[in-house]
Amino acid sequence: MRILILSFYYPPDLSAGSFRVKALVDALQIEGGKALQIDVITTMPNRYRSHLADAAEYEEHDGVKIRRIVLPAHQSGMLDQARAFAIFALGVWGATQGKRWEIVFATSSRLMTAAMSVQIARRARAPLYLDIRDLFTDTMGDLLADSALKVFLPAFGWLEKRSLNAAQRVNMVSAGFLPHAKVLAPKQSFRTFTNGIDDDFLALDFSKPETQQQDLPLVVYAGNMGEGQGLHRVIPDAARRLVGKARFRLIGDGGCRAQLENALADAKVGNVEICDAVQRVALFEHYRQADILFLHLNDHPAFQKVLPSKIFEYAATGKPILAGVAGYPAEFLRDRVPGCEVFEPCDAVA
Repeated sequence: MRILILSFYYPPDLSAGSFRVKALVDALQIEGGKALQIDVITTMPNRYRSHLADAAEYEEHDGVKIRRIVLPAHQSGMLDQARAFAIFALGVWGATQGKRWEIVFATSSRLMTAAMSVQIARRARAPLYLDIRDLFTDTMGDLLADSALKVFLPAFGWLEKRSLNAAQRVNMVSAGFLPHAKVLAPKQSFRTFTNGIDDDFLALDFSKPETQQQDLPLVVYAGNMGEGQGLHRVIPDAARRLVGKARFRLIGDGGCRAQLENALADAKVGNVEICDAVQRVALFEHYRQADILFLHLNDHPAFQKVLPSKIFEYAATGKPILAGVAGYPAEFLRDRVPGCEVFEPCDAVA
């Protein structure tokens, strides 16, 4: 049996989608063994400018063939990302020409990976399983509300509806997505397999080293620094209010990192450290040193439906979690995650 997996990100790239697909590939290998051939088409590592890991354009091992499309350097801006996806789509179209698979699986946060996979599956005459990690039109409707680019939203909405209805099975990583999705595809059979805890976390002790117990409490954030996270709207003011009481360490990169750095400079605070994105082995040590793990989503309505993968990673450490979220993720944290405090997004006082 041959399975085609389409994912914009794949290890060694850093993202929830990357880790999610690798876990799926590993599980399929256990399930199918030598009777299964898995073809993964993805990109060369490109998630962050500050973390460009080495990877081969093509590799094959244990029944898994991985082809990585080379993308131009980009800075995570909207136009940059659109250009990068266009090159990815052309590469996928060429790599799948004249080939057949029994199943096509695609995981998509950006809508276009899902839309592209519909065409690939049809050409391969294979059923399509879509894994949806974000509601693109819902999110973009908030982010583009005051932009001239909002004229494209009806076209994106049509693509989203078409993609959800064309797939034989659709998974949503957040149950908060279901009301929106069921309006678009009322006859679709939806699943809700969330993100989870990877094996890497289960055997580790994340207790803080005794030599650091007397330091000021350390609040750690690890992840993307984009408009969706809105760190620039809460960290500078919160850090200013907590001078002499707490330290912040922010690990990652993204489209709003420069904005965050500028806001911190304007606030003139010295208790915030910003580090480049790191591989998981190094990240574990940061988690070990943390007293509190920090999570934040911007205050757009669309973010009240998501379920950040970071919740599961943080919870696996057993450390206290401070989360600025609302809606479904706030409800999930309160109901499912012990040792968690939730506050309203972008409210530094809270």
